[in-house]
Amino acid sequence: MSRPLIAILRGLEPRDAAAMGSVLLDAGITRIEVPMNSPQPLQSIATLAKLARGSDALIGAGTVLTVDEVQSVALAGGRLIVSPNADVEVIKATRAMKMESWPGIFTPTEAFMALKAGATGLKLFPGSMAGTEGLKAMRAVLPRGTQVYAVGGAGPENFGAWLKASADGFGLGSALFKPDMSVEDVAQRAADIVAAYDEAARGL
Repeated sequence: MSRPLIAILRGLEPRDAAAMGSVLLDAGITRIEVPMNSPQPLQSIATLAKLARGSDALIGAGTVLTVDEVQSVALAGGRLIVSPNADVEVIKATRAMKMESWPGIFTPTEAFMALKAGATGLKLFPGSMAGTEGLKAMRAVLPRGTQVYAVGGAGPENFGAWLKASADGFGLGSALFKPDMSVEDVAQRAADIVAAYDEAARGL
C-alpha cells in the first residue's frame, strides 16, 4: 500500500542509500527524495532508483533549484523533483521531462503560479509557519483536486490535525532520518510514522 508520505533523506551518504531505501520501502514509504545539498546526491538517487526499479516507488531529489539539476536527476534515474521554492523554469523543465514536480509554496500567489507552470502538486513550506489554519484558508481558493503536502512542522504527532485541515500528504525529514542514525533506527521510525499516518487517516 502506497501512502502520501515523502521521505526526505537530507545528508544521506551514497554508501547508505541501498540499506536506507530498503527499510523505507519495506515500511510502506515509497516516495523518497535525496536533497541536492547532500553528499553526492546523484549517486544516492541512482542507487535508490535501481533499488526501486519495477515497483511503483517514486525516487528523486529535493532542494532542486535549477534546470541543470533537473536534467542531472533525470539522468540518474530520478522521477521526482521537489524544491523549496516555486521556480517556473524548474517546474516547466521537470514536466517536460515527464517527471513529477512538487515546488515549495507559501502564498496563494506562489501556488497559482506553480500550478499554471504545470506543477504536479504543491509543497506547503514551511508548514510550521503556515499552520493548519493557513492551509484551510488557502484551500478555499485553490482549484478542486489540487494536491498539497505539508512539509516542515508536520509529523506523526499532528498528522490528524493536518489531514482534517485538508493536507493530502507529508514530507518527512528529521523525524524520519538523520545522517547519524542506524538502519535499525530509521526502520523503527518509518514503521512508527506509517502506523501514525494510518491511524490518523482512519480517524477522518
